[in-house]
Amino acid sequence: METNIQVKSDIEIARESKMKPIMEIAAKIGLDAEEIEMFGKYKAKLSAEALAKLKTKESGKVVLVTAINPTAAGEGKSTVTVGLADAMNRLGKKTMIAMREPSLGPTMGIKGGATGGGYAQVLPMEDINLHFTGDIHAITTANNALAALIDNHIQQGNKLRIDQRRIVWKRALDMNDRALRKVIIGLGGPTQGVPREDGFDITVASEIMAVLCLASDLKDLKRRLARMVVAYNYDKQPVTAGDLGVEGALTLLLKEAVKPNLVQTIEHTPALIHGGPFANIAHGCNSVIATEAASRLADFVVTEAGFGADLGAEKFLNIKTRAAGIEPAAVVIVATIRALKMHGGMKKTELATEDVKALKDGFTNLKKHVETIAGFGLPFVVAINRFITDTKAETDTLLELCEAAGIPAALTEVWEKGGTGGLELAEKLIETIDNTENAFAHLYDLSDPLEVKIEKIAKNVYGADGVDFSPKAKKQLAEFEDYGWGVLPVCMAKTQYSLSDDPLKLGRPSGFTITIRELKPSVGAGFIVVLTGDVMTMPGLPKIPAAMNMDVDDEGNAVGLF
Repeated sequence: METNIQVKSDIEIARESKMKPIMEIAAKIGLDAEEIEMFGKYKAKLSAEALAKLKTKESGKVVLVTAINPTAAGEGKSTVTVGLADAMNRLGKKTMIAMREPSLGPTMGIKGGATGGGYAQVLPMEDINLHFTGDIHAITTANNALAALIDNHIQQGNKLRIDQRRIVWKRALDMNDRALRKVIIGLGGPTQGVPREDGFDITVASEIMAVLCLASDLKDLKRRLARMVVAYNYDKQPVTAGDLGVEGALTLLLKEAVKPNLVQTIEHTPALIHGGPFANIAHGCNSVIATEAASRLADFVVTEAGFGADLGAEKFLNIKTRAAGIEPAAVVIVATIRALKMHGGMKKTELATEDVKALKDGFTNLKKHVETIAGFGLPFVVAINRFITDTKAETDTLLELCEAAGIPAALTEVWEKGGTGGLELAEKLIETIDNTENAFAHLYDLSDPLEVKIEKIAKNVYGADGVDFSPKAKKQLAEFEDYGWGVLPVCMAKTQYSLSDDPLKLGRPSGFTITIRELKPSVGAGFIVVLTGDVMTMPGLPKIPAAMNMDVDDEGNAVGLF
């Protein structure tokens, strides 16, 4: 038996792939040279004129790709998203992709890039995983411009009577840097500003990222920016960016970033990569503008939401669909035998060993996510993302478990085979869409009080017995209702690794409660962030960051990027 199989890295596969000029990809979906703005030979932005024209076209079907709770073994959700779209095109279905932009924090930290993998990638992967077209940097700049304008307003007389102890707007950086979570600014005397406590969020946790991703156009972007709560005054009333009169300047900084980016897969499927809010601390979906544009340019758009169905999919279905007026056609739930065995109690170092019992024990995690999606009334298919270490006994067992539970499932091998490895999944998906009733309904009504919305998510999506609110959270619930924010959806900030708020509780935990420690208004984005557990809005780097393996060769090619 061969033990030393040489497998090409994602970046090697990407570099060997032949891209088409982006103008050819644009033409393929009916866009001419005047409707895109070129960023070199292989990247472009859709112009404002193109976006306006697309609003008059009929929408295609939107397919959401989600997953089980992620583990260190990996699930390959982005890879399946790309491979599924390639497979749909192979079946003659005009299909596009709408995905998030990777953040440099995870790329340089532990997670790596987010452009798919193997022969199911979006290209140019080096550019997309690094600075791309500068969208995230523009958001960083706008976020920090607002922070500077707040401090300058206080320095110059504080007409709005902002309480410097109650400034909630933080600075941002597109990098994991734990040392910046809490800082003191304004030291050095009267000319250096007013001293106060501050902190940094990672850029993708900035409300400006969420605003950009939920705005319908430039005009709506400006309205949402104006509504952002940045502080409270001495009367404990909210102060907004609009009160400061800075929404115009912020919109100016974002006027190019709001346009979706057009790229392609290895198999030349058109892809819009735009926006990237975290799914454990924000709503975890690419932009409404990109998803809407893709749905009007193709018959099908395959999009994804971050992490598992308890986070990204829940937020896509309760928040993004409302903002965009989307009714999804179906959901694909990605699972791997490796990850299910970890949910069944196996250690990462043992995953190459066959263990049918651990697989059966871990199946409970997949089954809960299936129940969650079914609870939204949506058709679904499970994509079993095959790894080389999966044995026939394990694969057969998982398929049997799915069949016994009435769960439609298909094996996928898109990492190894590209679109051809996703044909079974694509065929199963189309069959499911055509033959399954779609009774999509949101989990809660916007008229429900914030507390009720939180409890419905905790009980129905996480499987919790109930919710414990900290004294601070209880006080905020009353205040937010008084401010008129009770009609907003909620965005739960929770660990991605568990259905509970404890990352160590894998599988399908029971007999637990969700602890709510704090609420944060994201009124511009249009939701209330609900913080559970110890979720950080500024992650840290691991002991050995991925950056330690990255380099550039003498020809300028990236090395160690994945």
